[in-house]
Amino acid sequence: MEGVSVAAVPPPRPAEESAAEPPSRGSGRRSLAVALLLGAAGAALVLLAAGKTWSTGTAPSAGSVIPVTATGKAVTGLPDALALVGLAALVAVFAVRRVGRLVVSALLALCGAGTVAACVTGAADTKALNAAAAKASGLTGTAVQHVGHTGWPWVAAVGGLLLLLAGALAIVRGAAWPTMSSRYERAGGPRPQRAARRAPDPEQPGEMWKALDRGEDPTAD
Repeated sequence: MEGVSVAAVPPPRPAEESAAEPPSRGSGRRSLAVALLLGAAGAALVLLAAGKTWSTGTAPSAGSVIPVTATGKAVTGLPDALALVGLAALVAVFAVRRVGRLVVSALLALCGAGTVAACVTGAADTKALNAAAAKASGLTGTAVQHVGHTGWPWVAAVGGLLLLLAGALAIVRGAAWPTMSSRYERAGGPRPQRAARRAPDPEQPGEMWKALDRGEDPTAD
């Protein structure tokens, strides 16, 4: 014990030094999970709200009134289409890298922004109701009356905002996310070939026993 130097024992690292570590893969995975959650939830909200009733009204017909409604798809087809494009862009983010990933992420953000704009514009639109009123009454110039609007356009707008946030997160943090192509290359790429083993010498029984232990046929050429 007297020969052991005190300087040979490494001092313990302070808690601050051990805690201060560079950004790891964990942060990239967390941002990836958040982006996936935002994008999937946003697209689901838009697709759900697009099929619901956005506006209601009545159409006069032969001294009576006929109730008419208009769904989000009848008011504007943009939110529904942009949500599908946004989903495709969300998946494509993992298939590309570098500049391609940045472009796809920007496309995802634009889909979200376009969805919000289309939903806000269509929230007070009455063209679809007028078309429904004309169809219900059988008269081309029939104007809808007692117009009312539901909250579904704003639900779709929230979904578009989630898509926009997912795209913005992909632009900022997407460089640290994994890529499907790189995983595929590692998993399915050509493996390095092992050097051919020399056939065991039948004159040396020790080598034959080693070949049997490796599961090889010592009699094969």
